[in-house]
Amino acid sequence: MGPHPAVAAIRLAVRRVLHDILNDHHASADRPDSGEQSPHERPPSPLVLVACSGGADSMALASALAFEAPKLGIRAGGVTVDHGLQPGSDLRAEEVALRLRELGLDPVESTAVTVGREGGPEAAARDARYAALDAAAERHGAAAVLLGHTRDDQAETVLLGLARGSGIRSLSGMAAVSGADGRYRRPFLALDRQTARKACMVQSLPVWDDPHNTDPAYTRSRLRHEGLPALEKALGKGVVEALARTAQLSRDDADALDAWARQAEASVRDAAGLLECAKLYALPPAVRRRILRQVAIEAGAPAGSLFARHIEEVDRLITGWRGQGAINLPGKVVAQRQGGRLVIRQG
Repeated sequence: MGPHPAVAAIRLAVRRVLHDILNDHHASADRPDSGEQSPHERPPSPLVLVACSGGADSMALASALAFEAPKLGIRAGGVTVDHGLQPGSDLRAEEVALRLRELGLDPVESTAVTVGREGGPEAAARDARYAALDAAAERHGAAAVLLGHTRDDQAETVLLGLARGSGIRSLSGMAAVSGADGRYRRPFLALDRQTARKACMVQSLPVWDDPHNTDPAYTRSRLRHEGLPALEKALGKGVVEALARTAQLSRDDADALDAWARQAEASVRDAAGLLECAKLYALPPAVRRRILRQVAIEAGAPAGSLFARHIEEVDRLITGWRGQGAINLPGKVVAQRQGGRLVIRQG
């Protein structure tokens, strides 16, 4: 008799991602600049880490990684991050680390972070968490870090992007592969949250439910427990699946527009490399604004603080020029029009 359908689903999702990681690892080792001493030497087994909070999604992911990795000759480890936002969080993190070791993962570590305030509590915690995961991956030489985001998380992300009015890129949600060199992998984006929880239950895996996930002080929590249920009540079942499909379609469109913008950027610069307003004006707005955003980021504007309203103000220097003054952007970046040229630089 085979495993429970929920367990089979999560294992299959992880197996597919591990195959991709293995192929990427071998392709990297085969490159001339890979540093291999001999073409007959096999590259060392890649290490894959799972980021685990102790919740159902990440515990299901950890168990599937522990089961599938050895069959592919992949080393599997885990990292849990203590955000220090709740009493006893350090003890909780150590408990999660112990559970990961009991699953057979090695190396396993618990790392504490200090959460700042920039961008709000949720964004600050996320930034601190990813910084810790990046550091752990570098420290252990990991080929990839698995994240337990589900289809439900994807739907919430799309709705949050829609509420912010941030454009098609924010509607594309979370990518299955992201980060430097494709470090972060999300095997569960096609699976719902209940599948992960069911997999934990049938395997008798202990699960910790973070109180923050039900705290109405947090935007995502309100969306999860009030917003999405209200949408499903008004529109019927299938809202989560539809939002997840929207994410993929939006991502395809956004990727195509980004590629167009990269190709077009060189054509709108003069011999000195300055942006020519007339040539920018001739581009479709979606392409032009992508160029403006990228140039602002290259000038020092933090991507996470650069919103659609900022780019719209810069765009008006091209499409609605009335002699207006310079536009101040995050990161002390200034955009101004000078003699038919658009200059974006540190102020």
